[in-house]
Amino acid sequence: MSAIVNCTDRQPSELLEDTGSTGRVFTPGHRWKVLGIGVAANAAFSATFSGIPATAVVLRQGYHLGNAELGLALGLLGLGVALSELPWGLLTDRWGDRRVLLIGLGATAAWLLVMAMLVVPTKAGIPDVTLLSASLLITGLLGGSVNGSSGRAIMGWFRENERGFAMSIRQTAVPLGGGLGALVLPSLALAFGFAAVFGVLAGASALSALFAWRWLHEPPTPGEGHPASAFVAGPAPLRNRDVWRIATAIGLLCFPQVAVLTFASVFLHDFVGLGTAAISGSLAAVQIGAMVMRIWSGRFTDRHGNRRQFLRLCSAFSALAFAMLWLLVLFGPTIPGGQLIWSAVLPVVLIVAGISVSAWHGVAYTELATLAGAGHVGTALSLANTFVFVGFFLVPVAIPGLLHLWSWSGVWLAAAICALIARPIFLRPA
Repeated sequence: MSAIVNCTDRQPSELLEDTGSTGRVFTPGHRWKVLGIGVAANAAFSATFSGIPATAVVLRQGYHLGNAELGLALGLLGLGVALSELPWGLLTDRWGDRRVLLIGLGATAAWLLVMAMLVVPTKAGIPDVTLLSASLLITGLLGGSVNGSSGRAIMGWFRENERGFAMSIRQTAVPLGGGLGALVLPSLALAFGFAAVFGVLAGASALSALFAWRWLHEPPTPGEGHPASAFVAGPAPLRNRDVWRIATAIGLLCFPQVAVLTFASVFLHDFVGLGTAAISGSLAAVQIGAMVMRIWSGRFTDRHGNRRQFLRLCSAFSALAFAMLWLLVLFGPTIPGGQLIWSAVLPVVLIVAGISVSAWHGVAYTELATLAGAGHVGTALSLANTFVFVGFFLVPVAIPGLLHLWSWSGVWLAAAICALIARPIFLRPA
């Protein structure tokens, strides 16, 4: 396995001449191809794990599911990723990014194609919730390969004062894929069924695997006299308390984000009364806003060196936004003559809350990878994503129970509490 190095600290002529450990010649701009592959791979998988929940209303109808069964099926997709993230991350640090990404993307594409043929409602019958849930669990197990491997590659090809920006661009792939999924998949499911949904997702993963095969390679190892990576080597991630703190805070702050991704469409349909087009537009607005904020936050924190302050601020602002949503749901209907305004304001506040709780990912993963050290990036990122996708399992399973006990006010209050708890867990500025 090649060490992660500061390729971009070297002169263009050195990069052109250096064939690295693979015998290949790299131009100075090759790192942008690697970044593009990371974006494509994450967008393809995000379209799966965020796009399928965006079809929740159609999924519920097409597979004849109740809210609890819907939550279980969507939750198992996240559980699959959570269970596989750490093993995939350890394999990435052992085998390298290229091999893991090719295996994972190829297997994910093949499995989604199988689902398109065998796990869809037809005139002959409707798959039961057990088959659907097991299929989504396997999708998550295979797709967990994407997160750690693509992040490690990008951290290796960019220097310290570019990594926050590069990782934030990479993390825009999550709302990019989710936004495209929210815009396209519900209408696709309505018009052509879930065979088309799973088939399109399989094609996206296969195309990303092709890009990775063509352009994703380990960075050249530094020759004598060349600067090494700016990474600070510390304890192995699984024995590093600071890594565990950031990973835990990332997971907690993702809980309210998962609530938006998985059940916002149901909230806007059942509680606010919006149609499919308005719901898709609202979810896409969350994802587009998150993309813009992630890129801005990466550049901003690179320039000011304030990643930890930014993460704590995002936690506080997200808690405030979801608390406002809770209050509107709880007391808005009691305002005399305010029904029309209340119905118009609720989606806007939901969009703002969704953006605020999705704006920090690139900054958090950059800080986490820097703490982990050069040889452990895949493991550290996968540890964080394990917590994240535990949320993708627990949140959809818990929301139907919260709805039964306290309606939507309970859901958004719980989201605010999770964001508030995450703030002190993030590390204080050094």
